[in-house]
Amino acid sequence: MEKLKGAIVVGSLRLFARLPWRMVQGLGSMIGWLMWKLPNRSRDVARINLHKCFPELSPAELDALLGRTLRETGMTFTESACAWIWPAEKTLKLVREVEGLDVLQAALASGKGVVGITSHLGNWEVLNHFYCAQCKPIIFYRPPKLKAVDDLLRQQRVQLGNRVAPSTREGILSVIKEVRRGGAVGIPADPEPSEGSGIFVPFFATQALTSKFVPGMLAGGKAVGVFLHALRLEDGSGYKVVLEAAPEGMYSEDAETGVAAMSAMIEKYVRAYPSQYMWTMKRFKKRPAGEKRWY
Repeated sequence: MEKLKGAIVVGSLRLFARLPWRMVQGLGSMIGWLMWKLPNRSRDVARINLHKCFPELSPAELDALLGRTLRETGMTFTESACAWIWPAEKTLKLVREVEGLDVLQAALASGKGVVGITSHLGNWEVLNHFYCAQCKPIIFYRPPKLKAVDDLLRQQRVQLGNRVAPSTREGILSVIKEVRRGGAVGIPADPEPSEGSGIFVPFFATQALTSKFVPGMLAGGKAVGVFLHALRLEDGSGYKVVLEAAPEGMYSEDAETGVAAMSAMIEKYVRAYPSQYMWTMKRFKKRPAGEKRWY
């Protein structure tokens, strides 16, 4: 059964990748519209997250943001199918603007390890190709449940000579070793970690369990951090990649200070492009002691 599911999913991804770009986006937007209008768990999770993180919004404003969010999420899925199937060079042509490339270039020239930090904002699969075209990092990721999909991603995400590391003990160690030897890595910093691997820090109008992994590698200036995001342009023609140096607080030897600084940086970007964030993710599944679960 798993092989059949994997074959269906991979076949669907290949089908999306054969379509014209505007049709890819249109179908993604339609999928998101259906997610908005029809009862489903992803819509429920996104609504809860938006309600908790934007308490200042009226019910009408909240629903409008929910609709935009789900349509953008649908587009991210269908666009990512293209990034997974196409040659990397074709995907890179969709990067229309780049802001802050000098930040990454300076980090790579520093002689220290470089930690590329991103979140589930915009299209991280397009960002993967852009980052790997600048250097040869190890990309840290959480493997999908279907083996066929994982096999596809392992193959497609290394087209430019980089490597990938799953979120296993071995993968974590390989990332740490790469940074220590002065190499580059790429890490999504917003997935919820285990309780022993994270700290509750502010994120929007609430507390979120946030990983200590990235700030721990930067603490004391042992490595250089660079934030990267590939943001969808309003006209749908492609993406703008924005790069920014990690804030000073992330280099603190105090874990809570470093994690809070990272969370604030991610929040800054999500506030600027709220509908492009993957609010369907159960980002707030674990809650501080005594607080009721959200989902």
